[in-house]
Amino acid sequence: MAQAQEFEKVLSSSDTSVAAFDEHKSAVKRAQHFLHSTPAAVPLIVLVLAIIIFGITIGGRFFSSYTLTLILQQIAIVGILGAAQTLVILTAGIDLSIGVIMVISAVIMGNCAVSYGMPAVLAVAIGLVAGGACGLLNGVLVAYMKLPPFIVTLGTWNIVMATNFIYSANETIRDTDVDVQAPLLHLFALSFKVGTAVLTLGVIAMVVLVLVLWYVLNHTAWGRHVYAVGDDQEAAKLSGIQTKKVLMTVYALAGLIAAFAAWVSIGRNGSISPSAAVTDYNLQAITATVIGGISLFGGRGSILGTLFGAMIVGVVSMGLNMLGADPQWKVLLTGVLIIGAVAIDQWIRKVSA
Repeated sequence: MAQAQEFEKVLSSSDTSVAAFDEHKSAVKRAQHFLHSTPAAVPLIVLVLAIIIFGITIGGRFFSSYTLTLILQQIAIVGILGAAQTLVILTAGIDLSIGVIMVISAVIMGNCAVSYGMPAVLAVAIGLVAGGACGLLNGVLVAYMKLPPFIVTLGTWNIVMATNFIYSANETIRDTDVDVQAPLLHLFALSFKVGTAVLTLGVIAMVVLVLVLWYVLNHTAWGRHVYAVGDDQEAAKLSGIQTKKVLMTVYALAGLIAAFAAWVSIGRNGSISPSAAVTDYNLQAITATVIGGISLFGGRGSILGTLFGAMIVGVVSMGLNMLGADPQWKVLLTGVLIIGAVAIDQWIRKVSA
């Protein structure tokens, strides 16, 4: 057998262990990674803290089943609109027309059922189609004409609002007329008891919608495509995702959900007023979405966070009302929460940078 070369002797006696780089993460880094992987955690923590703080300040009255279920009833409409807004923001867009789409859909449902005497089921269907069509228009303009979502939806917000007032002549459809001619429109006002708590079908509809959308976004190819488009549209296109189709379906679905919120709002409000178009429903929905940890840069966040965000606003509003505080404190705290949510999002995003 040939004698080993000199360099082979050296190699045989050298250290063969593989270098390992164990990164010892600080508590802050570990928290940052946890929050990055669990985007709904921040709003959930804030919600729990808000409940505890107001509970300690107000006392047992705040923890009563009546108070807590009343908060859920008050946020039902905003929670549903927030779910629609979440889909759009996840694609790095925004929809400023969500609120007025809801109002015109409610007006169409009311007029079809009460003024035109159509069957209530058909009136609801027409209203849902109208909302979906408004959303589809936004989607076509954003996806195929490549117009900025902010500008597109700002334009359609004005168009839909004006159409709403022209079509309705700003006439309110009374609660009693709806009850007599189309009681189906008040479906989501029906309530039932769970122990001492009183829940409405509107609250159940909000929770079910959020859970369904959570499953779709996390366990279907379409949901993964929504996140991919929001994270990097060009990279998504190169990977074979039909980005235009995704954007169009997102905006159309958002319009359909807004129309569904219209049906829930009729049950909540009783009457149908075109003047509700001037209410800041859209701003409330965006607020719930941002506080819920949905990144305005797209591609990150959980729709469960949006539900928690809506509940945070509801808890703060109810808590301040029970304390007899000036209503402007609610506005101030909401502003602080919005800025804080965006700042936390920026801090968390550094993990993936």
